[in-house]
Amino acid sequence: MKRQVRVLGIDDAPFSFNDAKVPIVGVMVRLPGYVEGVMVSQVAVDGDDADQVLTDMLLGSRFREQIRMVMIDGTSLGGFNVVDIDRLSKETGLPFCTVTRDVPDLPSMSAALQKHFPDWRRRLEVVERHELTEVRTEHGPIYASIAGASIGEMNELLHGSTIQGALPEPIRLAHLIAAAMVKGESKGNP
Repeated sequence: MKRQVRVLGIDDAPFSFNDAKVPIVGVMVRLPGYVEGVMVSQVAVDGDDADQVLTDMLLGSRFREQIRMVMIDGTSLGGFNVVDIDRLSKETGLPFCTVTRDVPDLPSMSAALQKHFPDWRRRLEVVERHELTEVRTEHGPIYASIAGASIGEMNELLHGSTIQGALPEPIRLAHLIAAAMVKGESKGNP
């Protein structure tokens, strides 16, 4: 992997479904773990603004030209505010990947979406659009999907950004910072 590769990890803060908005944090990391910057914004809990918020955050950032890939913790932010990585990659010109520790329970997700959202079919289609790739790490597998880059490049950057544990450092750091913003301090094991 080339030196000076920069990856942006994004995660949301802890929230309640009574909250209107939830903070999201992006951490710019020069691999494997040097933090170069932090971005913050917010999305509507269970809303449909995640794509626009992320697009605005990235296109308005001074880091935009340096980002090699954007990694998002999961396929949605703030509950079921689903992230369309294809749309984001097209609008920003950047590769996007989703990362999760566990394979999603799609039947349960589908049932929850049907129960609570009139546009459940659209949200579910976005979640199901990409097949998850299992990526082996020293601490067990993670599951990822990619838009705007190859699976090989995604694997290289996931491995290059994973220092300890299974989660890539940019996502781990975003999780810790987001939790501290809401709870006053971070909690281990994101």
